[in-house]
Amino acid sequence: MKRYILLFLLLNFTDLKGQNPNPYGLQIINDLNAYKEYVKADSSKELLELKKHIPGLKLDIRYASKNNFTGQAVYKQARAFARRPVTESLRNVQLELNKSGLGLKIFDAYRPYTVTRKFFEIASDKNFVANPKDGSRHNRGCAIDLTLIDLKTGKELAMPTPYDSFAPEAASDFKDLPLDVIKNRDLLRTVMEKNNFRVLNNEWWHFDFIGWRNFELMDIPFEDL
Repeated sequence: MKRYILLFLLLNFTDLKGQNPNPYGLQIINDLNAYKEYVKADSSKELLELKKHIPGLKLDIRYASKNNFTGQAVYKQARAFARRPVTESLRNVQLELNKSGLGLKIFDAYRPYTVTRKFFEIASDKNFVANPKDGSRHNRGCAIDLTLIDLKTGKELAMPTPYDSFAPEAASDFKDLPLDVIKNRDLLRTVMEKNNFRVLNNEWWHFDFIGWRNFELMDIPFEDL
C-alpha cells in the first residue's frame, strides 16, 4: 500500500501547493504538508533531529555561523537532521565509539536545496560543493559531515585538515600524513562503513548513507521541521 501512496504523490508532485518549477527539472519537496504526507506513507522518510535521538552527540553546525568557507551564516538555526534509518545507523556508530571513550561531533547533516544552490554560486572550487543540477545527498537527509572527539576532553581528534578544507590533504585516501592522523581518519571511516555509510573521496569528513537513492530532495528550512 505504501508503494502506491508514494507513487501517487510522485505523479502528482508538481501539483502540490508550494512546489515551484526547478530550472534543472528536479523534483524537490519544499512544502511542509507534502513532506508530512510522505512521512505518513513511509516513516523512514521522517527527518529526525539528531541531538534528540543520539546520546551524547556534539554539534558544531558551522553553517549557522560565519566560521565556514562562505564567511556567512546560511542557516538560521544550529540544528542537525537526518532521515530515520540514517539517524539509527549514526546512533549505532556513536554507541560503538563510546566503548572506546570516543564520540561524534556533527558539522552538518540535512541541508535544504536552496543552500546547495547558494554554495555552488559562492564556492571557488566547484569540486568541493554539490552541483544544484543534481542536488546533494545532504538535500536528501542522507549525508553527514562529522569528526571524532575524545569524550573526556571534548576535543577533536587530529585529522588531515580542518572541516571544509579545499586542500588536497582533505582526500579520504591522502597518504603523506602523520601516522596518528591517518589512524584517526581510518578509524572514523571504518566505523562509519561498518554502519552503512561511505566516505566521499575528496572529503574525509563527508559520509553518504548507502540507501540515499530512496529519499527525495528536500528544501524545507530547519525552523519549519
